[in-house]
Amino acid sequence: MPSLAHMNGSLHIHRFYIGKLKAKQEQLFESDPDLAQLLDNVAEVLSEHAVALVNEIAEMESDDY
Repeated sequence: MPSLAHMNGSLHIHRFYIGKLKAKQEQLFESDPDLAQLLDNVAEVLSEHAVALVNEIAEMESDDY
């Protein structure tokens, strides 16, 4: 099982890339709506995984106390 530090690092990376994808999606919305939708879908998948990471981190933290 990954350490708490590793999980927090993964969450940080997820959030970073979600922000990058959403910014690029907004830029492309008018010029390439299909690509913008694809980027939005990828950001959504990463967001769902980030929520799972948050839940796992909370569980690990509660087990430590």
